[in-house]
Amino acid sequence: MSIMKRVRDITVATLNERLEKSEDPVRMIDQFLWSTREDIIQAEKLYQQYAGHSNHLKAQWLQAEEQKERRENQALTALKAGEEQLARIALHEKASCEERSIQYRELFEQSRQNTLDLEEQLREMRSEYQSVYDKREYYAARMESLRLQQRMNSRYANGFGEQGIQSGAVFRRLEDRISGMEHEAKSLRDIRRMGQEFVTEAGNTVQSVIERELEQLKRKLEKEGWSS
Repeated sequence: MSIMKRVRDITVATLNERLEKSEDPVRMIDQFLWSTREDIIQAEKLYQQYAGHSNHLKAQWLQAEEQKERRENQALTALKAGEEQLARIALHEKASCEERSIQYRELFEQSRQNTLDLEEQLREMRSEYQSVYDKREYYAARMESLRLQQRMNSRYANGFGEQGIQSGAVFRRLEDRISGMEHEAKSLRDIRRMGQEFVTEAGNTVQSVIERELEQLKRKLEKEGWSS
C-alpha cells in the first residue's frame, strides 16, 4: 500500500471511530502517532528523492534546449559559408535535441507534479499528526482521571468502606459498653441509696422500740413507788 493511499485510508475520522471502541484510547493514539510519524519520515525521504530527480530532469531538458539552439546557430553559420551539407547535419542534430528536450520536459513536468502532490500530502500528514497529538493529550488526561477514580473506588471498596463499617461497629460496641457501665453505675447508686434508706429506717425503728421500752420501764418504776 502506497503512502498516499494509506494517508487517505487512515484519517482522523477513522481514528475517532476506532477510539470509541477502544478500551485504551491513549495506546491506540500512540500507535497511530508512531505509524504516522514513520509515514512522514518515509514521505520526506521520497520527497527529497523526487525533488532531486526533478532537478536532474530539468537540467537534462534545459541542456537539450541549449544544444538545440546551438545546432540551429551552427546550421545558420554553415549556410552562410555555403556549406549546405554541414547545415543539414546540424539541423538533423537539432531535431534530435528538440525531441530529447520534449521528452525530458514531459518527464520533468510529471515529476514536478508528483513532487507538489507529495508536498501537499506531507502538509496534511503533519497537520493530522499535530491534531491527533493534541487529542492524545486530552485523552491521556481523561484516562488519568479515570484511573484515579478507579483507584479511589477500589480504595473505598477495599479499605475506606470496610474501615468505615468497622469503625461504625466499634463505636456501636463502645456505645453499648458505656451504656452498660452507666447502667451498672446507676444500679449501684440506687442500691447504695436503698441501703442508706434501709439503715435510716431501721435506725428509726430501733429508736422507737427503745423509747417504747423506756416508757414501759418508767411506768413500772412508778408503780413500785420510785421517782426520779
